[in-house]
Amino acid sequence: MAKQQIPVYMICGFLESGKTNFISPMLTGPDFTADERTLLLVTEEGEEEYSEQALMHYDVRMAVFEDKDDFTREACRRLDDKYHPTQVVIEYNGMWNLPDIQEVLPEHWVLYQIVTTVDATTFDMYSKNMASLMMQHIGNADMVVFNRCTDELADMLRGRNLKMLNRRAEMYLEYEGERMEEYDDGTPPFDLSQPVLNLSDEDYGVWYVDVMDNPERYKGKVVSFLGQVAQSDKFPRGTCACGRFAMVCCAEDTTFLGVLLKGPEIKDLHTRDWVRVTGRVHLEHVKLYQGEGPVLHILDIAKAQPPEEELVYF
Repeated sequence: MAKQQIPVYMICGFLESGKTNFISPMLTGPDFTADERTLLLVTEEGEEEYSEQALMHYDVRMAVFEDKDDFTREACRRLDDKYHPTQVVIEYNGMWNLPDIQEVLPEHWVLYQIVTTVDATTFDMYSKNMASLMMQHIGNADMVVFNRCTDELADMLRGRNLKMLNRRAEMYLEYEGERMEEYDDGTPPFDLSQPVLNLSDEDYGVWYVDVMDNPERYKGKVVSFLGQVAQSDKFPRGTCACGRFAMVCCAEDTTFLGVLLKGPEIKDLHTRDWVRVTGRVHLEHVKLYQGEGPVLHILDIAKAQPPEEELVYF
């Protein structure tokens, strides 16, 4: 007889990123623990500690793994047989490879939600020195909480356009005093009252994410940017793509961020051509977008020299 599926909530982040402070109120509050037997697996111990008395009161059992070699599927099975949990919470070591968790969970434990906590005061350091791990933490999360924010740090985080790392995740900024706001506060990143939105090289990535997430915002707007052409049989007849290659965290994560162009001029364009294009944004149903998306109707286009830095960075 198959065992009942057990939801697993995994909390990720580097050491001292606020994982324990995020988990503690969750486990000691009736909304999460009511009528549940919760198993807490801790794979990294920081300065903050759990109150064992509070955990017992809410029927939470805790197991600590200090060594990655001990954190195995068989060990989790033994804990499952011992405590018979109805839900599992994992405080995951920030230095461990995130995909490895699938090799650890018993078959009936189902990864239900991944939450990543990020200390805003150390984000810049970790993103520079441990970019691949930071990408894992944010890129695989269902929710990301940037804590210890100040107004200055919030502006820095929003300026980094981090939604590009994971457009499906909910992202929040948490300030001192537990004030919290959404990462995307609904404010357009550009002045849309100007007749032509001239995008700098640094602006292109920000605009690309925003126009894909909020296409209605740019409907009918005239946009101008320097980009690289891509031709493909996969594009609708009479269109090509134009955009920039972007590096999210490292060279292996380079990807092309392009929007469709439409106009008779594209017949003279070739893949990898650099062009300065100005066009009006129309919203059209395109298979490539799997629905409605932006198509730039060309108003003016000319061959151009490549920029000094061809990549867009996040």
